Amino acid sequence: MIGALMLDIAGTELTQEDIELLKAPQVGGMILFGRNIVSPQQVRALTDHMRQIRPDILIAVDQEGGRVQRLKNGFTLLPAMGQFGELYLTEPEKALDLAEQCGWLMATEVLAVGIDFSFAPVLDLNDISDVIGDRAFAKNMQDIVPLASAFLKGMKRAGMASTGKHFPGHGSVQADSHVAAAVDSRSYEEIYQKDMQSFIQLQPQLDALMPAHVIYENVDPNPAGFSPYWIQKVLRQELQFDGVLFSDDLSMQAACVAGGADARIQAALNAGCDMGLVCNNRESACTALAGIEHLPLPNQQRLERMRGNIPHIQIGEQLELGAEWASIRDRITAFKQGLSV
Repeated sequence: MIGALMLDIAGTELTQEDIELLKAPQVGGMILFGRNIVSPQQVRALTDHMRQIRPDILIAVDQEGGRVQRLKNGFTLLPAMGQFGELYLTEPEKALDLAEQCGWLMATEVLAVGIDFSFAPVLDLNDISDVIGDRAFAKNMQDIVPLASAFLKGMKRAGMASTGKHFPGHGSVQADSHVAAAVDSRSYEEIYQKDMQSFIQLQPQLDALMPAHVIYENVDPNPAGFSPYWIQKVLRQELQFDGVLFSDDLSMQAACVAGGADARIQAALNAGCDMGLVCNNRESACTALAGIEHLPLPNQQRLERMRGNIPHIQIGEQLELGAEWASIRDRITAFKQGLSV
């Protein structure tokens, strides 16, 4: 059974404390960070050990490309999604082809080391947000939707579920919600017409969404991830989205409006999220776990869809995943470096 809390570990292998936490029924997921990564072989040994302790655990990572890429040593360094947007302005067909190949490459490498999914892609606008920027495909919906669709197609072909973030849109909010309270003063209509369209148009391809830690103050007083209005009324009822809803990291500064870690995860789950993330703070993770241990487990059928198609293969210090992988890796590497492809 899959629990409602996703947490992290400090090192490159499991400690006894990690092992005991993994056994808690309400722990449903683990997320890996750069500090957990030495090589492909080490990552696969770590994820195999996690599953040995807890066979039903979901393991995730942020492997977007560009400046948000946790798996680096021994893995392909992926371009920022904004690079595809730049190419799309002059060579749209080539940009779509490369975006699809990049989605496949990212997913293939992540799955190979025993990780179920990457929290990707970012569907925000590259507008005024300092924290989004070129993590987004483009500055407008007309370009974002086809590029993200191609990337999603590549992920699916590799056997990975997708997570669109950060609903209903973080690109038009300047503050970085990791370190500050982020507030958007626009009307629902403006957000709907401008930022939400990528999430709406790509909904058939999305397995999960991650709401933004942003307060859309003229719509609802709560950050979207704590808001029954955004999650239940807009997402579940009006848009009829039936995928998984992951909270963004509940340790982020913008989440602190809800109180302690136990209050935060309760607020996220009560609003309608399926799983809450508490990262980079073990004390908070334990507080969150204590706060939900008596709550019912989340929707198992929904969460089960996030399980990746993980291959049963031996992984060495360097990845070797076949001829198609090598060819696409070389093409994406050349593209990232600005070479002709």
